Amino acid sequence: MKKAYLILLILNLFVIASCSSFFKPTNSDHISFLEVDSIIEKAISDSAFPGAVLLVSRDMRIVHEKAYGTYTYDPASPKVTTSTIFDLASVSKVVGTTTAAMILIDREELNLDDKVIKYLPEFNNNGKENITIKNLLLHNSGLAAFKKYYDVYSTAKEVINDIMNLTPEQGPGSKYVYSDLGMITLQKVIERITGQSLDKFLEENLFAPLGMTSTMYNPPTESKDNCMPTELDDFWRMRQLQGEVHDERAYMLNGVAGHAGLFSTANDLAKFLQMILREGNYQGRQYIKPETIELFTKKQSDQSSRGLGWDTKSPEGSSAGKYFSLLSWGHTGYTGTSVWTDPELKTFVILLTNRVYPTRNNNKLSQVRPLIHDAIYRAVIKNYYPFKM
Repeated sequence: MKKAYLILLILNLFVIASCSSFFKPTNSDHISFLEVDSIIEKAISDSAFPGAVLLVSRDMRIVHEKAYGTYTYDPASPKVTTSTIFDLASVSKVVGTTTAAMILIDREELNLDDKVIKYLPEFNNNGKENITIKNLLLHNSGLAAFKKYYDVYSTAKEVINDIMNLTPEQGPGSKYVYSDLGMITLQKVIERITGQSLDKFLEENLFAPLGMTSTMYNPPTESKDNCMPTELDDFWRMRQLQGEVHDERAYMLNGVAGHAGLFSTANDLAKFLQMILREGNYQGRQYIKPETIELFTKKQSDQSSRGLGWDTKSPEGSSAGKYFSLLSWGHTGYTGTSVWTDPELKTFVILLTNRVYPTRNNNKLSQVRPLIHDAIYRAVIKNYYPFKM
């Protein structure tokens, strides 16, 4: 009887071990990213961008971190390294402004349903009295997408004054229009609540505690040589832009803006995304409540693919490619940056490029980026779930 029981126990253990092998990593430290590397190297050869850094994390571990190419197309240009700093452009909206709003909501100092005019009385004109904080985060406030400003004004005060006195193009909630002006408005709300500039609030409450030592607005002089050049500006600043924000509106706002202005490295962003994926907890500190993260990173309506501040994956035509789940959330930046997280796979991808060098008119990255994410998906799935391939 004991012998039969022992045989049955051994058989059960064998079955459990066999089944579990389908779900555990198969040599997870040696996932093959050769296809991914090949796509990026070909993109550089095709002048989609001069250089890039790619970081892939799976199950809270970095499984691929690699630098590609050079700062510019000049053969003598410095090689990109994994510590190279990139102008994040609109990825600043989520890493910076949106996260600051999440922190203030958790502190009960800000509410999504609050009217903007509660914090900014000067915003109360020309039909803007019903615009809420949620409208700003959903990009359905009715405010225009952007204005040039540099062709009219010369100071930050003039730009902010113009935004405070704008007339909306439609009523709040009626239409999705991706708006830099709405995120700048949210920046001013945050600054009014905290009594601090956005950069100082984020440094004290997010970047420094997370150890994001290379994440900043307005990189200091000693860091500029480690920054990727962006555009050869031949229409306004008339110089190569390196270590100064590419976006004209952010530049006019002295480099600190709700919609753009952050510089960072892939490794710093990995700390941030790990914190978000860990439901707001990183190394024992709770930065944001789990329920706040869940709310902000899920699609809010059929009006657009938007969460709150964050974007979610569209069924078709997403920069995250074809295979990431519809629960995925991320954001892109005009200079050639992107972050995408698939919570089902417990995987996130940070792709940083300077696709605007030497000109913003080059948009080959839009064709390449989905291919990179598809190849990453295949690599991860093949390694972790070989029965699916």
